[in-house]
Amino acid sequence: MTNLPLAATADDGETRSVWTGMKRGMKRRCPHCGEGKLFAGYLKVEPVCAACGHANGLYRADDGPAYFTILLVGHLIVAPLLALSFIASMSPILIIVLGLPLTAAATLGALPYIKGAWIGVLWGTRASPGDEMLTDKPY
Repeated sequence: MTNLPLAATADDGETRSVWTGMKRGMKRRCPHCGEGKLFAGYLKVEPVCAACGHANGLYRADDGPAYFTILLVGHLIVAPLLALSFIASMSPILIIVLGLPLTAAATLGALPYIKGAWIGVLWGTRASPGDEMLTDKPY
């Protein structure tokens, strides 16, 4: 298993911080400059930053943001539903009527922010489509 660096340095001397990229991505801004929009729509990544020209379309988010969104929502919403004793005495129909919209809203609300943070981490670690760290192929 490879440890991801907290800061990566390019040949041109530019230092990228994972934390800076994650913070900028969570704000749904370009991780490179922090000014341009990261998304062209709800989840569609803007191919090129309008402010700095950085190619944000090269970072493949794939299933990572969805996984972390489900993990977060599951711990914040589903776990209390299972753990709180008064919920067991409620009608199952009422639990479904209240629980499903709450879970859907939380999932859809958190997904763009988590996807932005994921892209920020990819930017901070200089991940690229051919990067061996991101694949399960043998070296």
